[in-house]
Amino acid sequence: MNIQLAIEKGINILKNCNIQNAQLDTEILLAKVLRSNRKDLILNNHKDLNDKKFKYFKKLIKERANRKPIAYLLNKKFFWDNEFYVNEDTLIPRPDTELVIEEVLRLSKNKKKLNILDIGVGSGCILLSILKEKKNFNGTGIDINKKTLDISKINAKKLNLDQRTKFYKSDVDKFTQGKYDLIVSNPPYIKSCDLKYLESDVINFEPKLALNGGLDGLSVIRKVIKKSSELIKINGKLILEIGFDQKNKVIKLLKEKGFYINSTLKDLANNDRCIVSTKI
Repeated sequence: MNIQLAIEKGINILKNCNIQNAQLDTEILLAKVLRSNRKDLILNNHKDLNDKKFKYFKKLIKERANRKPIAYLLNKKFFWDNEFYVNEDTLIPRPDTELVIEEVLRLSKNKKKLNILDIGVGSGCILLSILKEKKNFNGTGIDINKKTLDISKINAKKLNLDQRTKFYKSDVDKFTQGKYDLIVSNPPYIKSCDLKYLESDVINFEPKLALNGGLDGLSVIRKVIKKSSELIKINGKLILEIGFDQKNKVIKLLKEKGFYINSTLKDLANNDRCIVSTKI
């Protein structure tokens, strides 16, 4: 079977399973199998696939038809200006989270050195994207999941940032290392009862530990704010990603712990997504 026929087969299977970007996904997966790119597929669409490669391609198409996210099938996701290694032990980085990077870079434009803490570091995409942009900043990432930290470490090494990063396996409650100029966090903030409404790509594959914010969606956010108030320097900034309907409740929690609210940032869909605050 040649490349063109394989692509057509893949597209039909994905379309029949209501996968939205059937052609794009098929071409991306075949490019992975051939260790090539989509442009080469088009230029060489008459070339034959051997049985081994076609079998591997069919396996990937089947997994995608079952809604496994492309990022997990490729083990990579592009975020900000870098490619990050990901697998099912970590959330897939979202474009909306780039808001955090933009805001950090804006706030630290004239800063020579900052010590940053990322609570719930995941793939490392937030912390490492900042450190890649700011050559004299240092970062610490904590996470409750050892497998997730292993992914952060892989990405730190891949981006040549392992000399400027430290990672600790710790629940946010128990972490006591250091004082920080800036704390960032994208904590779990979905209510337990709402998890079942998430798209199957998300709820069936992404780690529930990184999604589940407890009964009211705020159980982890409360811990993050409380611990941040202890770990942050006076006048230090806390940038917190939140659910679209949590702004007022989170602002109340921040004020109770001695934070001044600087701004609320909206995401690409015009929902409240981040709160920027200062320890006073």
